[in-house]
Amino acid sequence: MADQSAAPLLIDLTDQPIDVAAVLHAAESDEAGAVNAFIGTVRNRSEGRRVMRLHYEAYPPMALHQLRRVAEMALEKWPMLRKVAVSHRHGTLEIGDVAVVVAVSTPHRADSFAACEYIIDTLKEVVPIWKKEEYEDGTVWVAAHP
Repeated sequence: MADQSAAPLLIDLTDQPIDVAAVLHAAESDEAGAVNAFIGTVRNRSEGRRVMRLHYEAYPPMALHQLRRVAEMALEKWPMLRKVAVSHRHGTLEIGDVAVVVAVSTPHRADSFAACEYIIDTLKEVVPIWKKEEYEDGTVWVAAHP
């Protein structure tokens, strides 16, 4: 297991708007030459249909546990990670709202890009947060990996 003191983690699951600047700031480190972030937002089209809004449902204790575990797995794969910050929304989100922010810092950019991609992809596979898209004519639960 990675040394937690070497790479502090910010893990958050919230029903409030995500403060993107705060998540990015949480990932900053004087030892890092790269801070990489993925910002997932609610888009207005999916599968050719107009999306009105999204609903994220979660089991918070397990979701937070799994979010932390994903960050720890990233630390095992990229021991050069300096900081990891992940914030995910649950509840109802409107078009344009920020649904998730993943930010990491590393000494060099290649590791930063790879670790950030790994975290968002793995998060979608293993964290119990479910997405339901609301269209003009109904709702559909959406698979994590369409």
